[in-house]
Amino acid sequence: MLNKRQYHTGGPFRADQLHSGDPYELDDGHPIECLPSGGRHAKANLSGGLALETDPDVTAAGFDTGFTPDEKNLRAPDIAVGNVPDEPGWVSGAPPLAVEYADVGQDEPDLQAKIRTLLGAGTRYVWVVRLTGVRRVEVYEPHASPSLAYPGQELEAPGILANPVPVEALYDPDAAHETALRNLLQRRGYPDLDAVREEGREEGKLAIVLHLLRRAVGPIPENDSQRIRQLDRDGLAALAEALLDFHATSDLAAWLKRHV
Repeated sequence: MLNKRQYHTGGPFRADQLHSGDPYELDDGHPIECLPSGGRHAKANLSGGLALETDPDVTAAGFDTGFTPDEKNLRAPDIAVGNVPDEPGWVSGAPPLAVEYADVGQDEPDLQAKIRTLLGAGTRYVWVVRLTGVRRVEVYEPHASPSLAYPGQELEAPGILANPVPVEALYDPDAAHETALRNLLQRRGYPDLDAVREEGREEGKLAIVLHLLRRAVGPIPENDSQRIRQLDRDGLAALAEALLDFHATSDLAAWLKRHV
């Protein structure tokens, strides 16, 4: 573990000399002191993590995860998506997607060095969320010029994320909640919230038809109940109309025989 005296010697140091909780990263063996973030940075970081970690294609993500592409470098993106194992210690390599938040007091030379290290170690996208001035996201990719995305636009990371990410979802809690809700519904097999509402309406219609059938013919045999549940929307509507003429379970069975 590095102490303050060692830190001020400037190194070079190795990643294995640092331990979890040390307030340093390493850039080519030289320590970079990492201090706590302010409130705006912390809130934005939490929002972005929620929006990204819930994406249907994401199996692992983390905050401030330490990555060691080699023994002289240790870098911890604010958010890492992918290559975050549930194990102690530094993680070899780099995350496929890294997100950094830049607020007041950002050390720009260190930020650019961090981006170069991550891209050189295999990171495919680095998104830098600028919290000062006009909100925007700088997108860095290997062997490409940086690009900008602004509120109202979306970011994509093919092969890493299933869904595009609204720029606002990386710092605004409301936008992050909406994005996370969409993602979580898709993880459960629903394309969106409207599909959940529609399923609820259909389940409600089915419950009403079953209730009316029991009033008309008495207990419904399990086999017939299963066949009723196989009816589509039009079939259920037809049964609701036909049951007005039912007097016994045999009437229901005969109708199902003709229509299912």
